[in-house]
Formats: sequence, structure tokens, C-alpha cells
Amino acid sequence: MTHIDSLRLFIRVVELGSITAGGRDVRMTPAVASNRIRALEQALGIQLFNRTTRKLKPTEAAQLYYEHARRIVDAVEEADAQMAGYAGRPRGTIRVAAPLVAGKTIVGPIIPAFADAYPDIELRVRLTDRTIDVFDDSLDLVFFLGELHDSGLSWAHIADCDRVICAAPSYLARHGTPERPEDLAAHNCLLLRYPRSSEYYWVLTGADGPQKMLVKGSFDADDSGLLLEWALAGAGIVNRPRFEVAADLAAGRLVELLSGHAPPPARFGLLYPHSRMRNPKLKVFVDFAVREAKKAHQRLLSVEAA
Repeated sequence: MTHIDSLRLFIRVVELGSITAGGRDVRMTPAVASNRIRALEQALGIQLFNRTTRKLKPTEAAQLYYEHARRIVDAVEEADAQMAGYAGRPRGTIRVAAPLVAGKTIVGPIIPAFADAYPDIELRVRLTDRTIDVFDDSLDLVFFLGELHDSGLSWAHIADCDRVICAAPSYLARHGTPERPEDLAAHNCLLLRYPRSSEYYWVLTGADGPQKMLVKGSFDADDSGLLLEWALAGAGIVNRPRFEVAADLAAGRLVELLSGHAPPPARFGLLYPHSRMRNPKLKVFVDFAVREAKKAHQRLLSVEAA
């Protein structure tokens, strides 16, 4: 193993807060990763981590070393990527995140074809409905679904996704069908909640344009897939992008509600730092992912239209 490989491991251990997780990320067993970190400490003559039974915390020296190591590894990977681009064979590792359901239904299915087209590129895909920061979470790209705020990042548009308020027939039989947006206040709304989440209201289209409707429910989750399972079980009303529920609407497992007051579309696309597009591996992924994700999105919608 080269010194650069040890630096890569060290960086991921700092970022993930665990030798086991850092080792797994760079394809090492916990024992090998632990030995490599110990060897790095011995070579440097300093302690890099304070170890307890519950927590691994970088020392002050490690924080300083991390900043230098990050720049060194980034420079080496950038140089390697540029040379691979000249050779017509983009290579390297891409770390990408995506929302849970969109990740499973749109992003995940296009990955094998990308791997066939670019076998020298490794992909590490993270699925989460939590708010993601490209820089803080050490990612290259983020698939984004929702309201786009000014983040200083570049944006590649995939689709404007219609949103749907819907519930299972069994729920509506027990609790009635809301006829106006205001009626939602008397219903059990299934909410996507996580740290920094603002889903205590839904935006619906009213006579005077979009309006925020305060909603509540007896339970919530940080997993949009779980919300769909609850809705299908008749537990409440959900507000989801149409592509996520198109098959269930077509099969009658869910019923669309308040169609005349539909929420504004959710923007779906890729966020990335503009400076990284100089890297051939990222450029080919963005081009491929945007093209194929658009097709996948349309395929999911076509189920309902058929």
C-alpha cells in the first residue's frame, strides 16, 4: 500500500468518524484499516486519534494533517483523472447521494449501464432523504429533489416532477375524502421529518396561488419509502412526487386527492461544484446520469398513462 492510499484511508476515517467505516469505504477490513492508521501514527510520530470505547475523535494535530492530506489527495486524483481523460479512459471514484425512493427507482437502475460504459470508474452511492451538503458530506455530486435554494453549486436539470396528494381507498372509507385544502387539518398527514426539515406544512395551489397549509399527523419518518408503505396500508395521506406513486395510482392502491389544488412541482436534478467539472470522470457521469434519469423518470410516469 502506498502512502497516498494511507492518506485516503486517514481522510475517510476523519470524515466518517470511524476506522471501521473509513476502512469499508476504501475497501479494507477493520483489522487492516486499524493497522494502517497505527502505522501512519508511528511514521508521523504523533497520535492522530483519541480512542474511547464509544468514540473516535481526531486530535488537534490530526485536524491540521487532514487539511494538508485532503489537498494532496485531491491534487493527485485530479492529475490522474486528467491523464485518464487524455487517454480516453476516465477513471477514479465518484461519491454520489440521492433521495431514497428516487435513488431506488431512477438512480439505481441506471448505474449498471454506466459501469458497463465506464468500467474504470467506481461509484459509491448513498441514499438518504436527509439534507445533504456536498462539501460537509465529502461528496462529488448530489441528486436533488425539492425546492432549489441558492447554494453556490452548479445545477443540471433532469425534470420538474409533479407532486400528488393521495391516500389509500381504505383510509378514505374510514375518514372521508378532503374536498378543500383546509380539510387536511382534520386528517392524518404522513410527514417526512429529519433534522433541519421544514415539513410541518404542505404547499398547495389556491385561488390566489401557492399557499402553505399547516398539516399534522400521528407519526412521521425520515424515510419517504416508509411513508408510502404507511399510506398503502391505509394509515394516512401523503404528498409525494407523481413518479413515486404512479404505479399505485394506476392500480387503484392509492387515490389522488385535491387535484385542483396540486402542490407545485418538485425540481429534480444534479448538484455539483462547478470547479469539479474539469474532472473527466464527473463530466461523463453528469452527462450520462442526466440523459438516462430523464428516460427513467418518463418510464415511471408512463405506467399511470397506460
